[in-house]
Amino acid sequence: MSDKDGKKTLGLGGGRAGQVKQSFSHGRTKSVLVETKRKRVVVPKPGTPEKSAGTSPAVAKAAASASKRPAGISDAEMERRLKALAAAKSREVEEAAAREAEEKAREADRERRRAEAEAKEREDREREEALKAKADEEARRKSEAQLREQKKAETHKPAGDKTAAPTDQAAIEAAASRAEAKGVSTSGPRKSDRDRSDRGADRGADARNRNERDNRRSGKLSLNEALAGGEGGRQRSMAAMKRKQERAKQKAMGQSVRAEKQFRDVRLPETIVVQELANRMAERAADVVKSLMNMGMMVNMNQPIDADTAELVIEEFGHKAVRVSDADVEQSIKTVEDKDEDRQSRPPIITIMGHVDHGKTSLLDAIRKANVVSGEAGGITQHIGAYQVTTDSGAVLTFLDTPGHAAFTSMRARGANVTDIVVLVVAADDAVMPQTVEAINHAKAAKVPMIVAINKIDKPSANAQKVRTDLLQHEVIVEQLSGDVQDVEVSAVTGKGLDQLLEAIALQAEILELKANPDRAAQGAVIEAQLDVGRGPVATVLVQNGTLRQGDIFVVGEQWGKVRALIDDTGERVAEAGPSVPVEVLGLNGTPEAGDVLNVVETEAQAREIADYREQAAKDKRAAAGAAITLDQMLAKAKADQSVAELPVVVKADVQGSAEAIVQALEKVGNDEVRVRVLHYGVGAITESDITLAEASRTPVIGFNVRANSPARNAANQKGVEIRYYSIIYDLVDDIKAAASGLLSAEVRETFIGYAEIREVFKVTGVGKVAGCLVTEGVARRSAGVRLLRDNVVIHEGTLKTLKRFKDEVKEVQSGQECGMAFENYDDIRPSDVIEIFEREEVERQL
Repeated sequence: MSDKDGKKTLGLGGGRAGQVKQSFSHGRTKSVLVETKRKRVVVPKPGTPEKSAGTSPAVAKAAASASKRPAGISDAEMERRLKALAAAKSREVEEAAAREAEEKAREADRERRRAEAEAKEREDREREEALKAKADEEARRKSEAQLREQKKAETHKPAGDKTAAPTDQAAIEAAASRAEAKGVSTSGPRKSDRDRSDRGADRGADARNRNERDNRRSGKLSLNEALAGGEGGRQRSMAAMKRKQERAKQKAMGQSVRAEKQFRDVRLPETIVVQELANRMAERAADVVKSLMNMGMMVNMNQPIDADTAELVIEEFGHKAVRVSDADVEQSIKTVEDKDEDRQSRPPIITIMGHVDHGKTSLLDAIRKANVVSGEAGGITQHIGAYQVTTDSGAVLTFLDTPGHAAFTSMRARGANVTDIVVLVVAADDAVMPQTVEAINHAKAAKVPMIVAINKIDKPSANAQKVRTDLLQHEVIVEQLSGDVQDVEVSAVTGKGLDQLLEAIALQAEILELKANPDRAAQGAVIEAQLDVGRGPVATVLVQNGTLRQGDIFVVGEQWGKVRALIDDTGERVAEAGPSVPVEVLGLNGTPEAGDVLNVVETEAQAREIADYREQAAKDKRAAAGAAITLDQMLAKAKADQSVAELPVVVKADVQGSAEAIVQALEKVGNDEVRVRVLHYGVGAITESDITLAEASRTPVIGFNVRANSPARNAANQKGVEIRYYSIIYDLVDDIKAAASGLLSAEVRETFIGYAEIREVFKVTGVGKVAGCLVTEGVARRSAGVRLLRDNVVIHEGTLKTLKRFKDEVKEVQSGQECGMAFENYDDIRPSDVIEIFEREEVERQL
């Protein structure tokens, strides 16, 4: 159909006309007149029942039948029919809406296909025009080639031949007009240099015109113009042009302000990879590599550089370098100073120690059975090595079951003093034994309060008073003998005295006022560790501070991990463990050692970095194991450090009598300035426990008629502990006395040997000022010390640089002879000065 202007419109008749603007590629648009379609409205005839527009005859019939109520139909049936009618009407409306939407979709599809057809037709037309333009260009080139051939033929003709081939001027003009219509610059045949310059100017003008058209980017861009004007080059997009215009606008308005560069503090280790350095500076790695190349270093981004070079790069980029060492990774472990208001009471940690046969294990079993509900007694895992019990008064106690003293000593050697109280188990029928004394020495070295449990009191041969008397020999005085060490008589078999023992422990804990902060990163110590076949590395950890939770990332010794599970002493899984709570920790990457300290950190990378550093440090320490602790080194250290007033030793002998004799002899060595301290003495072979104690206290082990077993020898070689063997007691005492004598400061004695008077001062090239002297008294020696006296006042003290008799260097000059002297690093000498000559000697002091 057509509108009033005769233009064709889209749509059906009876609608309202409108104009739509269509957009095509290359910025072309087209205006199309369209007609909107009006919705058909059905008006019912008078006298017919009213029904909705678009309602189907079936629904209308159902409505008519529903409007007339037949006889015998109840209200419920009538209501059901009306509901069914309403549902049918709603379905009809939905179907009508769906049909209308489908019709709109089909209409849109038709419009799209129509637009695609028009675009394809337009492209075909433009392609034909391009082919036609190409053909015209080929014709133009052929005509130009013909003209050049004609010109060439004219130049080669003889001079007398004035006849020239007629020029096809009409063909030239036609080619020029076609090229001009297509925007291609043309030029005639080459006649002279002026013609070539004119053509160059024309090409420059054409290029400027094309740039102006590109800058405007207005109007339609046809395919012909793209082929003719583009010369095959890449055209800038509309977005690029808009960005360029926006930048020019901002520059004109003064808004072109660059973001201010941020300068950072860059942490710089001893070596760093170029890429990591760029990341820490927030700079491009290519810029960092370029800066290094300017310095003469041909490196790539994956190569390491030293700290000095990296610092130059950091300063060049305007940042600040902060030097850190490898040991600084340990500083990431937060050493939080807990406030008093944050600290809460915690259960005490008790270690049971004593001789193997004195009923230590039976006492532990009796305490566990007496304080754990019978239903839970069978579920206790003995191998965990630590558990908690509750006394009748409600006090919670944490017990450590350490088989032997190696773990106890290694904890103290690594700085993990987890034990608060030591319970020393002594059998009433056996009294004090060598391992009992060893346990006493361990407790004293750790400075931990002790409670004596006199076990097996139910036996007829029990003698508790003998135990108390024997303990006096080891400086352990119990309360019954007016001392400050609690003692309780117990029986692991009958259960006698167990309550009194627990109350004594609770009382001692109350005196200690043990507190910890549960609201901080967890810190604990490894009691024992093992490699479980099914669960991997498992460590029994006693939490000392903070709260250890599932999912925490931690580092322990040379290992690290993430808490996968926590298992308490009853074998149950728990979500967290507070201070003084022992738990098994799963999730380690390796097996730690007993006594290693566990610290919770923030990230896995941090934990891995700390563990790698500790592992490397341990390797370096093992590699330098040759630097062992010897008596000579201890002597040299004692001379350098005047604060050392004790010489600690560990003694093992073949029989008890020899051991006591050696200890008594060593205790007599010394005076008010120095004395020998026997950390531990015992009977039998030197064991690994002795080596561990010696390592913790940095002392040698003395063996009298005994030897070290194989594990002890290996441990001594690994830890650098010296073992000295003796078979004569006098040799042993003499060596210890000599070592202790080294702790005394040597006595310095000064001896006067002569005077010399300066008669004249000479200047000697290469030597300086030389004093011509006369030895007036005694003798002058080259190796002696000298003092320069002026008016009987000492103005310099030092040594001689040279001592000459005539022109020869001599060792000494006798009284009455002349000589030449020069002082070491001193030239202020004058005639009539007096030189005092003396000698010093150190006299070793003996005990």
